[in-house]
Amino acid sequence: MNKLISCVPNFSEGQDKEKIEKLVEVFRKKDKVKLLDYGFDTDHNRLVVTAVGAPQEMKEAVVEAIDVAVGLIDMTHHTGQHPRMGAVDVVPFIPIKNVTLEEAIVIANEVATEVSKKHNLQVVFYEKSASAKHRENLAAV
Repeated sequence: MNKLISCVPNFSEGQDKEKIEKLVEVFRKKDKVKLLDYGFDTDHNRLVVTAVGAPQEMKEAVVEAIDVAVGLIDMTHHTGQHPRMGAVDVVPFIPIKNVTLEEAIVIANEVATEVSKKHNLQVVFYEKSASAKHRENLAAV
């Protein structure tokens, strides 16, 4: 049974094409992950990546992309029209095939645990994975 999960991470970089390429390349090079699309906007200074793949490989790709983003994006000099909380803003996991919402939430938690320990980051969950009712609406976070 093939399992597929999608992820649409948003990075606070939409101006430096070299940095954008390094972030996108993480998803391109994974065997069991397919980069579907990416788009960036210089005014908002934001990159949105859309990828789909096997759950474990997607998790690995997302952790690696966050590692790259944390190393490349200096938020002390960041400007842009889009509200942002960090080098990586949102990382939604979407069940596509033979993956439940609960499994997607587990993957999100595993990614959050790994990157928060590795980079000393605060991770906040929203929508269906929120740990508190007041965080369910992303706009309220």
